[in-house]
Amino acid sequence: MDFRPRGFFVIRNMKKQEVLAFMKSSIWILAAGMVWLVPAGKAAESVNRHYPVNLEPLVQSEFVALPLGTVKPAGWLKDQLTLQANGLTGHLDEFWESLSNSAWKGGTGDAWERGPYYLDGLVPLAYLLEDARLLDKVKSWIEPILASGQPDGWFGPLQNKDRWPLAVALKVLSQYYEATSDARALTIIKNYFHFLENNPPDWPDKDWRGVRAMENLVTAYWLYRRTGDPRVLKTAEIIYKNCFDWTGLFNQFPFDDAWTQKRTGYGHPCHVVNLGMAIKYPGLIYVLAKEEPYRQGSFSAIQNLDRYHGQAAGRYSGDEHLSGRHPSQGTELCGVVEFMFSLENLIEIFGDPALADRLEVLAYNANPGTCTPDYWAHQYDQQANQVLCTVAKRNWSTNGNASNLYGLEPNFGCCTANMHQGWPKFVSHLWMATHDQGLAAVAYGPSVVTARVADGQTVQITEETQYPFEGNIRFSLAMERSVRFPLYLRIPAWAEGATATAGGQILRPKAGLFFPITRDWQPGDIVTLDLPMKIRTETRYNGAVSIRRGPLYFSLKIEEHFKKLKSYHDTLPVADWAIYPITPWNFGLALDRDNPGESIEIRTRPVSSVPFSHEDAPVVLKVKGRMLPEWTLVDNSAGAPPPGPVVSDQPLADLELIPYGNTRLRITEFPLLAE
Repeated sequence: MDFRPRGFFVIRNMKKQEVLAFMKSSIWILAAGMVWLVPAGKAAESVNRHYPVNLEPLVQSEFVALPLGTVKPAGWLKDQLTLQANGLTGHLDEFWESLSNSAWKGGTGDAWERGPYYLDGLVPLAYLLEDARLLDKVKSWIEPILASGQPDGWFGPLQNKDRWPLAVALKVLSQYYEATSDARALTIIKNYFHFLENNPPDWPDKDWRGVRAMENLVTAYWLYRRTGDPRVLKTAEIIYKNCFDWTGLFNQFPFDDAWTQKRTGYGHPCHVVNLGMAIKYPGLIYVLAKEEPYRQGSFSAIQNLDRYHGQAAGRYSGDEHLSGRHPSQGTELCGVVEFMFSLENLIEIFGDPALADRLEVLAYNANPGTCTPDYWAHQYDQQANQVLCTVAKRNWSTNGNASNLYGLEPNFGCCTANMHQGWPKFVSHLWMATHDQGLAAVAYGPSVVTARVADGQTVQITEETQYPFEGNIRFSLAMERSVRFPLYLRIPAWAEGATATAGGQILRPKAGLFFPITRDWQPGDIVTLDLPMKIRTETRYNGAVSIRRGPLYFSLKIEEHFKKLKSYHDTLPVADWAIYPITPWNFGLALDRDNPGESIEIRTRPVSSVPFSHEDAPVVLKVKGRMLPEWTLVDNSAGAPPPGPVVSDQPLADLELIPYGNTRLRITEFPLLAE
C-alpha cells in the first residue's frame, strides 16, 4: 500500500550521525516542492449541522466522528465484542492487582496509566453492548474520577503526579460524556485544560509526557467543538510547541534499520507504542497550525515505517523498539491498537480511503492475531512468522524472554490494560458523518448506524455482511419518510471491478475512492456492494511472499499444542500458555506469481460465534508446497525465509492457509519455490 501523498516528494533522510542531535532539536523542518492533491471524499463547502464540528480557526475535517453509541455492532462483530466482554475486558479488574485495588477507583494501588488504559476500552465496550454488568463496572470507576477534581483543575488519584495518564483519562471522560451527557465529565475536562494553560509544560523530550503530550490534542479539539473556548486552543498551541518534534522525525526519518534504546541511548523516538500514537500527531497539529509539513507528516510516518519496518498484517516491527522487516521480529500489542486509533483520527481529518484500507488490515489481522479466540489471553509481541511461543531467548530489540507467550501479563502489563480499546473504537468508527449532511461507510463490518442526515431526519442503516471474510455487503435503510442525502461507500484500492446497486440501478465505482450515492431514499431501500476479493501477493523480506484476499492476510495453518504454564484464578480461565507446533511449518509455496489465484482453491463457510477460532476459520485457501529442510529455527524463532526461488526435493504437499487472525502459530511470509 502506497502512502506517499501524490504530487510531492519526501525530503532526504537524515544521516545516522545526525540522529541524536536531531532528536533533541526543537526546530521545525520544512519540506519544499510539495503539491497536494485533494483527498477523495473532499467535503462540500457546507458544514455538518447535526454533530460537533471543528470551529474557526481550526481546519475543517473531511469527516465528522459520530458520538459513542451511534454505531452498534451486529452479526459476527457483535459476537466478537461479546467474547471480549466475557473475557479479560469484562473481568480483569476483579483479580488483576494493577486494577483490583486501583487508586483510580478509590483504592491504594496503581495510580499511573493502567486504570485509564483499561477504561479506554471498557467504557466504549459497555455502551456499545449496552451490557448492564459492564455499565455497573464503568460506574464504579467513573464516579471516583468525577469526584476527584481539584480547585486548580487537576484530577485523578492524589498519588499520581504525572500528566501522561491524565491524557488517557481525558479520552475516557469524553467517551463517557458522549454516551451519558453527564455534565460532570465535561466540567472535569474543561477544568483540566485550564490547569494546563495556567501551568507551563513540564514535559521534556526524555519523558513519556513529552513524547506523548499531543495525545491531549485529541480531547482539546473535542472540547473546543463543544465549547468554543479560545483558551483551549491557546493550551493546544502551548502543548505542541513544547514537546517532541514528531513531524520533523517522520519527514526526515532516520531509522532505516533496527534502532533500539540499547544502540542509541535514546529510546522514545523508536519505541513502538510512542510511534503508534505519534502517527496521528502531525495531522492533529495541522488542524491548528495549517502548515503543509504537518499535513505531510502522518503520511510520511506510515510510508517510512512500511519501507524500513513493515511486515505482513499491516504492522511495523517494534519489540519493544523498531526492529526491521525480518518476519520473526515482533510487534507489541499496544502498538497495534494505538496505530488503529491514530488511523481513526486521521481518517476523520483527511478523509483518505487508503487510511481506512490500512485500518481494516490492522483490525482484522494483527488485532485478533495477538489474542486467543476467547479473549482470555494475549501476547506482548506477535510475529508474522511465529512457530514457537515459549519462554526462551529471542532476537527481540529490547523485550524479555516471555514476550510472545499468550497469557495475562507477558513481559509487561501495559498491553494487558491497553488492548481493550481495539475492537470497540473500531466499531465506533465504522461510520462517520459528512459535511453535505450524509453518511460515509468508512470501514466495513456488520453493524447498525442510527444518525441524523439531511434536514435532521434520523435514518437507520443496517449493514449485513460476513466481511472481511466475504466481499458482499447489504445495507437496509429505515426512516419515517423519504429523505435525500448522500451515502458514501468506500471502495478499497484492492477492489477493482466493484459493483453496487441502488434503486434498481447497477453502479460501477472506481477503486480507491469514497463513492457517493445521492438519491431520494425511501423507507426499506436496499443498497448492495460487491467487492471482488482477488488473490494477491506481496513481496516481503528476502523476497518472500505474503498472500492477501481483500483485507485479510493468510497464514499456514499449523496444528497447535497449548501447554498451561500458570493459572491466575480458581474459576476464571485466565492463564499463561506456551504453544508448540504439532505439524511442520517450514514450507515453500508452489505459486504462480503472475496469476496466484490459479494456484489456490478457496473454500468458505459461515462465520462462527467465535470468529477467529483456529478450527472454524471462515475462509481456507488450499495451496501446494514443499518442505525446506534448510529453513530452521534461529534463536527460538523461524529463521529468515530462504531467498527464492527455492529448490526442494521434498514431496509436493497439500497445505491449508487460514486468515492471520485465526492463527496463533503461523507462517505468513513464505519462500517461493522455483518452477
